[in-house]
Formats: sequence, C-alpha cells, structure tokens
Amino acid sequence: MKKLTFVILLSLTGCSNNNVVERITPPSSVIKHSAIEGYEDRYSNLYNSFEAYPATCEAQCYPPTPRIACKSQMQDCTYVGENPSLSLTAGFTIQWLGHASFKVNSPDGQQFLFDPVTAQFDWPVNWAFRLSEGYNRNLPTALSKAELQQTDAVMYSHLHYDHFNKDDVKTIGTKAQFLTPLGFAEHFPDDGYKVSEMAWYASKQLGDVTAHFVPANHFSSRIWVPFLYEDHGAALWGGWVLEHQDHTLFFAGDTGYSPHFRDIQQKYGDIDICLLPIASYHSEEHPKWYRKVHTTPEDALVAAQELGCKVMVPWGYGNASWRMGDRTSHSALFRLLKMQDTLKTATPIYILNEGDSLSL
Repeated sequence: MKKLTFVILLSLTGCSNNNVVERITPPSSVIKHSAIEGYEDRYSNLYNSFEAYPATCEAQCYPPTPRIACKSQMQDCTYVGENPSLSLTAGFTIQWLGHASFKVNSPDGQQFLFDPVTAQFDWPVNWAFRLSEGYNRNLPTALSKAELQQTDAVMYSHLHYDHFNKDDVKTIGTKAQFLTPLGFAEHFPDDGYKVSEMAWYASKQLGDVTAHFVPANHFSSRIWVPFLYEDHGAALWGGWVLEHQDHTLFFAGDTGYSPHFRDIQQKYGDIDICLLPIASYHSEEHPKWYRKVHTTPEDALVAAQELGCKVMVPWGYGNASWRMGDRTSHSALFRLLKMQDTLKTATPIYILNEGDSLSL
C-alpha cells in the first residue's frame, strides 16, 4: 500500500517537481466548473444567483461609538470596548495577526496558520499596486522565524496576493504540511514542499484534528498579462473547518454571503468558533460585485446565525490592512457594531485588535 501511494504521488508531481503533491477529491467532495464556453476547466461558485440579501444597512451605517478609539475619523483605531464572557471549552487558542492571517493552536498541541502574509504582496505585484494608487500597509503582528518554523500545517483559502505570499512559504519551510484548494500547488517554490490540494468537502487528518475544506462565494486569480495570459478561476477557493472531537472552528476565507453558510452548518452542525470577514465590501463604482464576493458586516452577522456560531470573531479591518474596498481602516467595525444593535443578533461577538489572542 505504501508503495502504491508513492507511485500515485510521484505521478501527480512529475519527475521535474521536487514537491510532494496529493490531490484529495473523494466521491463525497464537491467541484463546480464554469459553464462559459472555452472555460469549462475553470471553477465556479456553487451559488451564482440567489434571493436578495437578508439585511442591508441603508443609512447612518457608521455612527460614532465609545467602544472604538481612533486617531482620526474611523482611521488608525483600537477597540477599547468590553468583550463578552464566554464559557466555551473547545480548546483552541487563536491569535489574529492582521488582515486574514491567524495562528491557531489546537487542543492536541499543534500549530496551524491560516493565510499567513507577514509583509506586502509578492514582488513585483506590490510595486504595481503602489503605482495604481495603492500603498504599502503597516506591517502586521510578526511571528519570529522560529515561531513560523514550528508550524505543523498551513491552510490557504485562495491565491490572491493578500492571502498567499511565496516569501512566507519559504520562511515556514518544508517541515509543515500545506493544505490548499485545487490548482494551487503549481504556485509553490519547487523545493520539497508537501502540498495537499483539496476539493470542497474533502478532508485531511492532522494529528487528532480533521481539516475540512469548505465552499466560499469568491473567486481566484493570480496572473494577468493583457492578451497573453490569465488564470481567473483556474484554482479553487474556499474556507476551512477544523474539527477536534466534538468541537469545531471555522475560517471562512474571503467570501460573499450565499446559502453555502447554511450548507456548512447542515454538514458539520453548529460551529463553536467562527472567524468571519467583515471588510472589503465597499465600492462606489462596482458595489454589487464587491458585495457578491465580500460579506458586509450585516452579511457576516446573518452568516453567524446560519452557521450556529457560539462566538464570532470578525477580521479584515484593521491598521495592517490594505484598505481595498474599505472606506477607512475601521469603518467595517463601526458598521458591525451598528448592525449588531439594529439586528439584535444573539451570536456573541469577540473583537480583537491585531496581535491579540483568545483561548476558547
């Protein structure tokens, strides 16, 4: 059996690739391809159309609050309000490093990273981003090289530059396992990495923890050379459910609101800890498209209810974000607090500042 596994892995990786790549697509997993002629090999969202959004803030969406202290108008802020007392015993410790990056320590002593990006975009994309009126973000909370190299597994949600950085892959090194969506492995440096590409609802065992790759309502792209090459939808995208005994932690990745949240709850039951994005939804030019692929704060609140979250930890805002699709660094957090009061949702929200940790 071990010899057969080796042959399968070798055939997947090819003789010229030093990385060990497995493709996990069991019969119970889900893949949806594009229906566009000529692009049938590309991936598509499960729900490209659905009923109207359950809730939308229409006016006075960003009222001031004493729970957030800022240096200027919703900019360069710190959350100073109280967080709820929680009695969960899931056994996970979560540190928000900034933007979409988290360090998670599991009950069995493992260290996992979600979407680690410790600096800027990969070069030369960061240079091009700045030329197009972008800028370098403030650096997020840093893990030391030694801390990064203690990582047992890294889970990526998708290929976008603010979620996947090749320099971080090199720093983490080849000891860790890398769990990714389908179509992802070719973007890794060719240096002996262990990469598991997974379809939606595929799973992989990591010690006593089971990692499930689950759908998101987003898209994936990395390379665009006008008239020559593009890879829109060539790799899959999604989120992750970590399951340890009877407890679960969900990292949504970048996503818009859609019925996939209900699907996840139906498959895994109520989720103990939900790490949900609340930012990057704002656009004067393309508001419908931005909302389709990024949850507004009220979308995230509704999603938390549908997931049965016992606690919601929001992310995506902050002083170490690139402010893509945001009014200011903390506008999304102001809107979240406003809509929590408006919708009177029952899900507890635990708000972190970048670098903060939480044990549940």
